[in-house]
Amino acid sequence: MSFASEVKKELTHLEVHPEHAKAELAALIRMNGTLHLSNKRFVLNIQTENAAIARRMYTLIKDHFQVETELLVRRKMKLKKNNVYIVRLKKGTEEILSKLGIMEGMLYHGRIPEEISLNTQKIKSYLRGAFLAAGSVNSPDTSRYHLEIYSSYEEHNEDICEMMNRFGLNARTLERRSGYITYLKESEKISDFLALIGASVSVMRFEDTRIVRDMRNSVNRLVNCENANLNKTIDAASRQIDNIKYLDKQVGLDTLPERLREVAVVRVENPDASLKELGDMIPSGPISKSGVNHRLRKLNKMAEDLREDNESVAETAATNV
Repeated sequence: MSFASEVKKELTHLEVHPEHAKAELAALIRMNGTLHLSNKRFVLNIQTENAAIARRMYTLIKDHFQVETELLVRRKMKLKKNNVYIVRLKKGTEEILSKLGIMEGMLYHGRIPEEISLNTQKIKSYLRGAFLAAGSVNSPDTSRYHLEIYSSYEEHNEDICEMMNRFGLNARTLERRSGYITYLKESEKISDFLALIGASVSVMRFEDTRIVRDMRNSVNRLVNCENANLNKTIDAASRQIDNIKYLDKQVGLDTLPERLREVAVVRVENPDASLKELGDMIPSGPISKSGVNHRLRKLNKMAEDLREDNESVAETAATNV
């Protein structure tokens, strides 16, 4: 079972206040319902591929509206042959849609009614219903965090985004080929949203996995940084030793000033030592890390200058020939 399915399963077992449950049901019907005429009556079909959500819708309608409701099961004939669950209302459809602020007679209300959008608890329930109807969330085990809710209509999508942002979730909207989505990308905001709609168990799993992943990433970054620094130190030491050997071959270390000769000898004899360790090994007395670095830089400069002079002499000789 995917993480999104686990979240939805948890949400379908929540017990909520009847008025708040109606807000949840309003989202489920608005986003998953289709209306058509049959024998001069409005018939409402609310469709889902999730059995737990179908039971939730069936129970909410029975408990709060006491109308005759059918629960049907169909099998998809194309692509994945999953079961499709349909909650069907044949009586009292107009009354239910009116009470939920979805329709009034033949007039469809595209916006979420203020009775819901101005009530904090009802907003939470409506968002829970919207996520159950058309929401998805990536597993925290994956490399990227993403939660989204799909809407067929732009106005409705904007309302969902606005309601989410009343809780500081930094939600954003995006147009898709077949509709619109409101989405979250920040792991902390996704966790806050799951807590907001009542998925407390899923929040704990999400946070535990996220913390482990973030800690592992931090350790990897630290190791990579240390390895990079180590490689940099090794490369610098190798270059220093090459330059010191070049100086020894060309002019001899005995010709160098005493303070430079000491550092040169100690560096060649201790290729793996750090600058601090080299400073403690100086025969005439310990010197600071910055002091060792300064003297090694002078040795590097002397070797580079000597190479340039020798190259110039060689070029001049070649030209004269």
